Amino acid sequence: MTDAHKLSLSVQYASNAGKMPTRAQFRRWVQVAQEKDVQMVLRIVDEIEGRALNLAYRGKDYATNVLTFVYDDTDPLYGDVVICAPVVEREAREQGKALLAHYAHLTLHAVLHLQGYDHEKKREAEIMEARETALLRKLRYPAPYLVS
Repeated sequence: MTDAHKLSLSVQYASNAGKMPTRAQFRRWVQVAQEKDVQMVLRIVDEIEGRALNLAYRGKDYATNVLTFVYDDTDPLYGDVVICAPVVEREAREQGKALLAHYAHLTLHAVLHLQGYDHEKKREAEIMEARETALLRKLRYPAPYLVS
């Protein structure tokens, strides 16, 4: 995390999920992944909204864990991140991960996408996964791609 990068972050809780990270936790995770000035909204949603957004913008009729919308990739970056709480909870349970560790990983993943990282091609995926793993280690969370 560097103080050189400005961050404007709005966290919106639009979910009835039980345990969700605090605004301060989300802010810290975004800052750790931040490589540029960023203005973003991070919205935590339930499955109905997550599914509707995934269908409208990706043509996929199911709720996914995280969606990243980039509106302006200049400086500062403008974008929205949508995290679907029930999907995150289910994945953490199924993968044997701590819930906060999974939220941290998906937040980092989204911020990297916002900054131009991708995982469509094998080499891009290797770079992005290595970056995520390094950032999670910095936060003292386990490597995300080692599923128990």
